[in-house]
Amino acid sequence: MPGKELYFTGTESVTIDETPVPQPGPSEVRVRTELSGISPGTELLVYRGEVPSDLATDETIGALDGTFSYPLQYGYAAVGRVTAVGDGVADDWLDRRVFAFNPHESHFLADPETLVPTTLPPERAVFIPNAEAAVNFVMDARPRIGSRVVVFGQGPVGLLTTAALSEFPLASLVTVDPCERRRDLSESLGADRSVAPRALDIDDADITFELSGDPTALDDAIDATGYAGQVVVGSWYGTKDVQLALGSDYHRSHIRVRSSQVSRIDPDHADRWDKDRRLDVVRSWLADRDLSALLTHEVPIDRAAEAYRLLDERPDDAVQVVLSYE
Repeated sequence: MPGKELYFTGTESVTIDETPVPQPGPSEVRVRTELSGISPGTELLVYRGEVPSDLATDETIGALDGTFSYPLQYGYAAVGRVTAVGDGVADDWLDRRVFAFNPHESHFLADPETLVPTTLPPERAVFIPNAEAAVNFVMDARPRIGSRVVVFGQGPVGLLTTAALSEFPLASLVTVDPCERRRDLSESLGADRSVAPRALDIDDADITFELSGDPTALDDAIDATGYAGQVVVGSWYGTKDVQLALGSDYHRSHIRVRSSQVSRIDPDHADRWDKDRRLDVVRSWLADRDLSALLTHEVPIDRAAEAYRLLDERPDDAVQVVLSYE
């Protein structure tokens, strides 16, 4: 049976190509993918053509070389088993379940050092990259005891961030999302309350997180933040315009707006943390969490175009969508 690879071939265009199943080189292993998760943030930007085509995909991930120009392979949440090893690789890698920051494809080759061995079931391991992003956001925010926190956006990353924050002794944890289903999930994961954007009535938050991917939400996050508070921006807006009302209220507010992105460890943490330690925390945290309610759709790789249309056209109906492989 041939292998299958997903390509973004143009705006709102996804194709599945058949390819020979690769054979590992001396220092490589071959992984057969079980599930791969679709990012409703970054991948929808790629699907919609809202990413600069000359931008590098991710210089920190070897499997994502090149730029965002079409056609391209993309994706970074693959879970599978090692089915073959090269002559220079120990046999105990065979049949291990691993996670990889790899595009959507049925089989791929990898250096074992780039793989994350896991005992998590694939339905939970597929959340590793989003959980890592959530942990990174919380680490960068450093919430204090009694903090008032607001999280904008309750997609997969926002929901996982809410779940992580719910374990802190906060004074309040409020989330914001236009989708009722996601608001319900948010409260089930520990939010004190979850509201639609128009219903938010907070202007004194100590920390706000902007994780919605909607540029207008950044203005709302700044408005919801109190004097000398902090706005953590985890959204990537791609080529969308971001217009902010930074008038006298903001000028005198001493509000700090900072970016937070998972590809690198913030220098403030580099003395004690590296990516391996952060991933250890993520795997341990996921092992104790039931996230089955977040995984709303499993779609065969051959019908991947339907999965992207679902996320693009009916966001109220889906949270985490995964691709499956026969």
